Amino acid sequence: MRTAIIIGAGPAGLTAAYELLTRTDIKPFIVEADGQVGGLSKTIHYKGNRIDIGGHRFFSKSEKVMDWWLHFLPIGAEGQVGAPGEDQTMLVRPRKSRIYYGHHFFDYPLQLNRQMIRNLGVVKMTRIGLSYIKAKLFPIAPEENLEAFFINRFGGELYRTFFSGYTEKVWGVPCRQIPSSWGHQRIRELNISRLLGHWVRSLFHIDKSLHQKGTSTSLIEQFLYPKFGPGQMWETVAKEVVRLGGQISLRTTVTALHGAEHGDRLTGISVQDEITGKSKVLTGDYFFSTMPVQELVGQLQGLPVPEKVQRIAAGLEYRDFLIVGILTSALTIRNDDAGPIKDNWIYIQDDGVKAGRLQFFHNWSPYMVENADAQWLGVEYFCSESDAFWQRSEEDIKNLAIGEMESIGVLRKEDVLDTVVVKVKKAYPSYYGTYSDFGLVREFLEKIGNLYPVGRNGMHRYNNSDHSMLTAMVAVDNIISGRMDKRNIWEVNTEEEYHEEKK
Repeated sequence: MRTAIIIGAGPAGLTAAYELLTRTDIKPFIVEADGQVGGLSKTIHYKGNRIDIGGHRFFSKSEKVMDWWLHFLPIGAEGQVGAPGEDQTMLVRPRKSRIYYGHHFFDYPLQLNRQMIRNLGVVKMTRIGLSYIKAKLFPIAPEENLEAFFINRFGGELYRTFFSGYTEKVWGVPCRQIPSSWGHQRIRELNISRLLGHWVRSLFHIDKSLHQKGTSTSLIEQFLYPKFGPGQMWETVAKEVVRLGGQISLRTTVTALHGAEHGDRLTGISVQDEITGKSKVLTGDYFFSTMPVQELVGQLQGLPVPEKVQRIAAGLEYRDFLIVGILTSALTIRNDDAGPIKDNWIYIQDDGVKAGRLQFFHNWSPYMVENADAQWLGVEYFCSESDAFWQRSEEDIKNLAIGEMESIGVLRKEDVLDTVVVKVKKAYPSYYGTYSDFGLVREFLEKIGNLYPVGRNGMHRYNNSDHSMLTAMVAVDNIISGRMDKRNIWEVNTEEEYHEEKK
């Protein structure tokens, strides 16, 4: 029997395993360094409360992915919350997000309404309009960096007001140091015309269909969400993988990847059990990797890795992620009608606040919080392991998060019931460092015939979960068809066929 070794039990790894089991005679063996499945899409449990790392909307322009999700977790009780006895279900959730800037909250997607004009003032709005006209008449060319990408689509004033601060918090470098390719991948379809068009249409009609065809992903009005958080999806998939004959080994770290002498195939991997400390070698016919490319290339043995490829891979950079869960008995932030806010998340554009984004887990799903009377928040920080902030004590980090939320009017310190700090390494593969030469690493990896890098870190690409899944599906397609050319895997989320919205 043929076997496939899959490194990582996140969305890409588990999708690959399930596709192999249901479409081939290849038996998958998954090794996962963490103690639970889900990767960056796992749900973290804390005293009965659940944390979603980053906030995962289950929405895709790919009907195949949507159907795949609903196969495992169908929509229950017409997508409503509170249905008794229906645990293995998806909820249909309304999307609500805002931007915090200049001590005011603005709807996101941005809307040209009375609130926006009142908050910014006529002078600021005039500058935004004039700078947008200037950008349309005299666009920056060539569009080499992310700053130019934003200015060409929104104008300099709107870019500096609503986009630069948050983006630079995420990546830790000025937008001019980030290539424009990031914008083309993540928000290529978003611009002033689309924002205005969406606002005008929303005055008369909101697309309530599940697929919301014709709507940019950044503008969708609703999405699916597992009742108990994103990890519920991948825990369900993992159980099915094992039921079908696959194997999953948790707390198992890859220490080396071994190549054949002729240099174009892998023969096995060395792994270590973190609990027992024992090591062993696993052999296979196919290898799927979702581990960071930096580590993958650094652990290759028995293959002639060019020195330049080693240097580029070693120089790839990542952004790490830190989230502070805050359980509070009450919130001071309110809707305009004085009712409880319904936001899923808020982007914090203000430079005076270190936090980059704020999640309201109880608004993603009320089942994310144990006590229905409490409010459960996630304050997100983007940083690097080497940063002084990452090295601070948990108590300092908790106090900073509470203080910042109090300063922007979200809560009061005396209402806080509990806090927890969660750190996630290599959450975001960065588009700077040696990334400009990443094509050479990709070419090298493509020559290893039975190796399939998939997923976000496996391809060093800031993919959403659905795109990570699609890379695994396409890799399995290639194995079934005997296709050796792997360019179609790398074309996911770049070519028209995989765009979140077709032109």
